[in-house]
Amino acid sequence: MRRKAYISAVAHYVPPKILTNFDLEKMVDTNDEWIRTRTGIKERHILEPGKATSDMAAEAVKNLCERRGIDPMEIELIIVATVTPDMFFPSTGNLVQEKCGAKNAWSFDVAAACSGFIYALSVGTQFIESGRHKKVVVIGSDKMSAITNYRDRNTCVLFGDAAGAVLLEPTEEEEKGILDFMLFSDGSGAEYLLMKAGGSLYPASLETVANDWHFIYQDGKSVFKFAVTKMAEVAVNILEKNNFSGKDLTLFIPHQANLRIIDATVKRLGIDYDKVMINIDKYGNTTAATIPLALSEAYEQGKLDKGDLVLFATFGGGFTWASSLLKWGLPKP
Repeated sequence: MRRKAYISAVAHYVPPKILTNFDLEKMVDTNDEWIRTRTGIKERHILEPGKATSDMAAEAVKNLCERRGIDPMEIELIIVATVTPDMFFPSTGNLVQEKCGAKNAWSFDVAAACSGFIYALSVGTQFIESGRHKKVVVIGSDKMSAITNYRDRNTCVLFGDAAGAVLLEPTEEEEKGILDFMLFSDGSGAEYLLMKAGGSLYPASLETVANDWHFIYQDGKSVFKFAVTKMAEVAVNILEKNNFSGKDLTLFIPHQANLRIIDATVKRLGIDYDKVMINIDKYGNTTAATIPLALSEAYEQGKLDKGDLVLFATFGGGFTWASSLLKWGLPKP
């Protein structure tokens, strides 16, 4: 039998502070109806000052270990998907390893914006499949409030802070395990969604700060057009590649960026909304955290049972886009 990776536990962390659309009305020229009709977002969670991406990720890992009933010392590898690292180095993965007590694990980060979790999941899966490791933690965690310009009404309504984590372990059972990935990137789209300064091209300076280059910049129309096409395409194509169709799915978990992008993907898949996990209204776009956060909530809500066919699909800055197909490995909680 082929050794596969399966998700043996899932958990998340969201900070307690909530920023509502009505709060944003007092900060920028916007309103609740405009935000809801264009994005589907009602509120988002914001991490407190003095706390960082690694703090949320570490809490998610602690919750994960508690659910699985393991000691963090059993974890062999930690992969953190993020575009809001605590700092350039050391890696956020190293900081998470220390904060959650996973002293036997090695760690690193993956930067692929909103596609980061699926990218990282594909890497972690291969460490399990190869036999190199037996317990790999994959985390999506982003403190988007740290790079959001709350004077820019086009972007500040979109983003929130959160972390989600999964534990990968080996299995030879047919009825569970990660089946496939499809991963893509197109660097020609870099100019449409980026944080311009802070790296080696534009190190921090009076000019970069004055020009707001340390915040997210997004050309909304260009990103929306590309995202609608590619996220739907990658979702449909991975099903066809594995001889499935939308009707075979138990649950579709899309990246939670914009409700209209999700709508377009659902139509292409030809599935009913009772098969779609949506929580963008509560959290906004938490970037690399959206899919593991939604997966964790879906599991808690009893939407998943052992053997269920689950599809992930995402699109992010870079441009990047990806999908993953798996058979869920846990019975209902």
